Amino acid sequence: MLDLYIGNKNYSSWSLRPWLLLKHFAIPFAEHMVSVAGRDYNPLLKPLAGNARVPCLHDDGFQIWDSLAIAEYLAEQNPAFWPVDRLARARARSICAEMHSGFAKLRTAMPMNLKLKLKGKPATPEVQRDIDRIIEIWEEARSKFATGDGPYLFGDFSVADAMFAPIVWRLHIYNVALPPLAAAYSATMLAHPAMQEWYAAALRETEAHAHYDNLAAEYGGQR
Repeated sequence: MLDLYIGNKNYSSWSLRPWLLLKHFAIPFAEHMVSVAGRDYNPLLKPLAGNARVPCLHDDGFQIWDSLAIAEYLAEQNPAFWPVDRLARARARSICAEMHSGFAKLRTAMPMNLKLKLKGKPATPEVQRDIDRIIEIWEEARSKFATGDGPYLFGDFSVADAMFAPIVWRLHIYNVALPPLAAAYSATMLAHPAMQEWYAAALRETEAHAHYDNLAAEYGGQR
């Protein structure tokens, strides 16, 4: 039995990634939510994850933590998690690794907060560089590597889509304008049934963190 420990759906971008993979591929799992939003290292989570952070997947009690490690673990028994073509698969892994370790300026300026609907404001040059790179990644994947009729980055849904899912939400929340190809991909992801399920659950949450919620004022207030 798989058990997935996640943070608050309104705030926890990393938790969305493995949850979305499991949902999309209809892999049964039990979901357990813990409150971690707005906190640094939390020793109370040590029994749930070796790094004392979520998400963490338990497979019959064995712990796999970190979103990308969880994805790779699941992919060993589910080859459809990655593109079939060798070069597309390599590119998918490259952009997942880049997403995992990069885009710090965007993450800081636009934290995950699904309850916000913002007018938006011009990004700083550093944040705009991150946005431009994300658009470049999406457009290259869709134009050069997507196969068949699938609407996702590499045609069929893959780990890459799950890794970029929180960015899709961020750009939507903060009202970032996207060129047509990137906008079409964003719309596809936002309409995904599991993304909508996560969003609906986030809206029902009652826990709030003023530091993140007050960013609405910084980004031009509510739409």
